[in-house]
Formats: sequence, C-alpha cells, structure tokens
Amino acid sequence: MKQVNISEEILIRPKGNILAVDDTPANLQLLTEMLSQAGYKARIIPDAALVVKSVTTNPPDLILLDILMPEMDGYQVCQALKANPKTKDIPIIFISALSEGFDKVKAFALGGVDYITKPFLAEEVMARVENQLRLKAQENQLRENSKQLELTVKELQATQAQLIQTEKMLSLGQMVAGVAHEINNPINFISGNIGYARQYFQDLMRLVELYQQTYPNPTPEIQDLSEEIELDFLGKDWFDLTNSMEVGAKRIEKIVASLRLFSRLDESPLKAVDLNESIEIALFFLQHRLKPIGNKCQIKIIKNYGKLPKITCYASQLNQVFSHLINNAIDALEEKGGEIPTLTISTELKHQDNHENLAYAVIKISDNGLGMSEDILAQIFDPFFSTKPVGSGTGLGLSICHQIVVEKHKGKISCVSIPGQGTEFIAEIPSTVERSFVHSHQNNQPGKNKGCRNIQNP
Repeated sequence: MKQVNISEEILIRPKGNILAVDDTPANLQLLTEMLSQAGYKARIIPDAALVVKSVTTNPPDLILLDILMPEMDGYQVCQALKANPKTKDIPIIFISALSEGFDKVKAFALGGVDYITKPFLAEEVMARVENQLRLKAQENQLRENSKQLELTVKELQATQAQLIQTEKMLSLGQMVAGVAHEINNPINFISGNIGYARQYFQDLMRLVELYQQTYPNPTPEIQDLSEEIELDFLGKDWFDLTNSMEVGAKRIEKIVASLRLFSRLDESPLKAVDLNESIEIALFFLQHRLKPIGNKCQIKIIKNYGKLPKITCYASQLNQVFSHLINNAIDALEEKGGEIPTLTISTELKHQDNHENLAYAVIKISDNGLGMSEDILAQIFDPFFSTKPVGSGTGLGLSICHQIVVEKHKGKISCVSIPGQGTEFIAEIPSTVERSFVHSHQNNQPGKNKGCRNIQNP
C-alpha cells in the first residue's frame, strides 16, 4: 500500500466542492476539466429539476448555474435553494448567454453572488470562483469569531456578576462579624453581672427581712413606702425578672455565636467543620421564614442527619450554599398550597468504590413544593436564569452554588424534580476520611438512609 505523508495529503486534498448545473454536455465537460485542473472537486447535474434534492443531500461549497434550461430555469432553481434554510447560504454564480442588464439584475435580486456571460474565459471563471470561495471562508470565519465573542462576553458577564455577588457576600460577612463583635462585648458584660445582681438583691432582701424581724412595728412612713412599692411582690418578681434577663442574654449569645460561625472571618479560609452544624446555622437564620404568617402554614422540618467527619472546606462559602438551597425550598413551599409544606434535610457519608478512605459528604435538601419542568431543570445552574419575577432575584444564586461546590470544592451538585411533587438538591463534598472513622461509621449503619425521602424521575 502506498504511504502518503501529510504534505502530500494536503497537496491532493480538493480546494473545494463545486457543483456545475447546465443542460449542455459540452459546457459541463469544459467546466469539469477547468475545475479539476485547478484542484477543485467538480460535480455535474444536467437536469435542473434534480438540483434541489441533490444539493440538500450533499451541499457543495459553490454552485455554477446556467439560466436557460428546460422544465426549470436557473432563476427558479436559485429561488428554491434560497428558500431552503439548509441551502440558502451556498454561493451561486450564474453562467448564461443572457447579457442584458435586467437579466443580471434579476440574478442578483434572487440571491446570486456573481454573473458570468457566455462565452467565458477559463481564467475569469476560476478567478470569480476563487474570489467567492475566499469571501465565503471569510464570512464563515467572521461568523465563528462572532459566536466565540458572544460566548466570551456572556462568560465575562457571568464572571463579573459572580465576582460582584461574592464581594457582596464578603462585605455581608464582614458586617456580620463586626456586628457580632460589637454585640458580644456588652452582652458578656450583662451575662457576667446577672449572677452578681441576683446575689446582691438576695443580700438586700435578707437585710430587709432582718429589719422586719427586729422592728416588727415600722413607722408609718416605712409602712406606706412598703405598700407603695409592693415589697412582697417585688421580692418575688425580681427573681423572675433576672431569670428572664438570663434567658434573653443566653439567646443573644447564641445568635452572636451563630453569626460568627456563619461569617467565619476570624478563621482560616480552609477549615475542618461539621457540616451538620453548618446546616443548623442556616436553619437558625431562616427560622423566621418557617413560622406561620397570615395565611402561610408552619413549614415542617424533617432532619435525617447522618454521622459525618469534619470536612475540610471553605466553610463560609458552604454556609452560603446551604442558606440559598434552603431559602429556595422555602420559596417553593410558599407557592404551593394544600398539603403540609415539608422541608426534608438529610446527610450521609458515601464511600467511593474500592477506595476505603475516599468519601463524599452527601447533603440532600428536598421540598414537596410545585417542582420544575425538564426545560427549567436543564437551565437552573445557568448564570442569570431565574423563574422569579423581575426584581425578585439576580438569577445567580444557583450558579454561584454550583461554582462553590464544583469549582472550589471539586464536588458535585445536582437536582431532581417532578412537577407537582417537589424538588431535591443533592450536594456532594469530597473528604479524605481517617481510617478509624471509616470503620466505626461502617459498623454503625444498620439503618442507612432510613426515613430519607428521595425524589426521582419516574
């Protein structure tokens, strides 16, 4: 077998595929010889009625088209080709003995790119063919460049929007951390002094009781003041009051601790954290949306937390992911009436096959809301895509979630949904698990996934 090197292959490759349409055999033979000698692959069709079908099946790079032909003239052939979306962009050069100006005008009006009159010079035909093919190649290149530029602009817009959103979240985190710090100092002062205040009051009350025992008959002024301030009630109510203050202070301390955990600005970017705790923090900050308001029902929360190791991750960013997914689920539940709105959150450790100490923390957040169609489901992670009314969202939330999980953590995020039944988002965060944890975890999983609702496509 003859070996053909790359340079030889390039030399023998046809410069283009040219179709010649003419009812005169001599003209077809001449055109075929000219085109072949110039390095083109020539096809000929003597019957104009066969052109449309042939071109649709096997489109050429350029068509040389005679005008005067029986049954169907060149004008009609050109009109039919330009009306077909598959063939409308193929350049057509008319070759005809018709030399009147109105014939040429008609040819160009129907979509022809050039017009050659018979008898023709071989050099002129080749020059015009090469010129049109060069223009076509440039047009294709411009179209490709335009598509690439449009794609690049969209990517830049999406990146810019994501950077802005990330900067907003960073600013929010800084503000949250600052507020938490400012609240923390005075609340520590209050919490630290409640016990002393209670003790001081007890000492004062002991002193009052001693006075009452020593002087059982107080003066009228003392008696009037005791009744005015309701001394007996004051002694009892003071303890209730300080207990309420203590409960409130502890509540504020919990909020401050949650704010600091949510922002995590005082920690290193990469940190080993408990993802179950991170989900609880997200729920804590969204609890106001879970309560019944007006005609909205209380949202039922089902938690199926599995035993997870601490995952080394960008904790504040994953907090954003969990908050957004839960917030989206609440939005979906608020749109649907009827059955009890239910939000189900489950976590588990999934081990990779044949790799005992390679595992994923799997977080599933599902709702029994309206669900989504397949068309919407295919676009939910696209930047700027949103099903919410204009002004109600940026369309970047799920795109940023995808970026955080997939690009930042090399994990996976997916969604399954059934219209009318609900939606489930699944995030998988990779983790290198210590061998001791793997064995203890495997030995304590008799009821894996028990009680976890998993929505699947039918």
